[in-house]
Amino acid sequence: MSTIPKRNSICAVIPFYNEKESLAGVISCTLPHVDHLILVDDGSTDGTQNIIPLNEKIILIAHPQNLGKGAALKSGLIESIKRGFDISITLDADMQHPPDDIPKFISELKKYDVVVGNRLSSLGNMPLQRIASNKLTSLLLSLKTKIKLPDTQCGFRGYRNNVLENILPNFSGYEAESEMLINASRSNCRIGFVTIPTIYANEKSKMKPVKTIIGFLRVLFI
Repeated sequence: MSTIPKRNSICAVIPFYNEKESLAGVISCTLPHVDHLILVDDGSTDGTQNIIPLNEKIILIAHPQNLGKGAALKSGLIESIKRGFDISITLDADMQHPPDDIPKFISELKKYDVVVGNRLSSLGNMPLQRIASNKLTSLLLSLKTKIKLPDTQCGFRGYRNNVLENILPNFSGYEAESEMLINASRSNCRIGFVTIPTIYANEKSKMKPVKTIIGFLRVLFI
């Protein structure tokens, strides 16, 4: 297995929508671990863009309106491919994904094509309804892909860019991350997992349960 190139090869992709309170902290904690940072503003209306620091390592993409997390992820990952990076790390902008764990993903990408954060071995303060939905969706996707997938809903992930073009999502909502795992399994990608902490505070989820469930069911039957 080839080693991971170290110079100008690793980028982080962070989609955000109205994350004015947390984005600056995520940026400052992420930059030391990557060569570049691709931020995707998915139509924010709270002035989040105004807190982004001027930095030659930061690339900003702005959607004119809110298109959904999947659409924002796709925009960022396509930009990463275009710019010739070797690795893309995706994480959320709400501080639920600790950037200091990025080296774990980079290390595991020496063995795998896709690496997903696994929060379900240490549930911490994850809400009960999220535990139940996570376990159910992970079971269903494991059955569909015939691969043991312990946590399919975590957005903290690492990708080798040489497989990304074949697994990019077509769905625009939260279900896109499930779709990418299905696409990865169909492309015979090696999928690994790393344990990360479960972090929940008082932030209000932007996920709309009914819409998300319908989206997941549509993905499950593709």
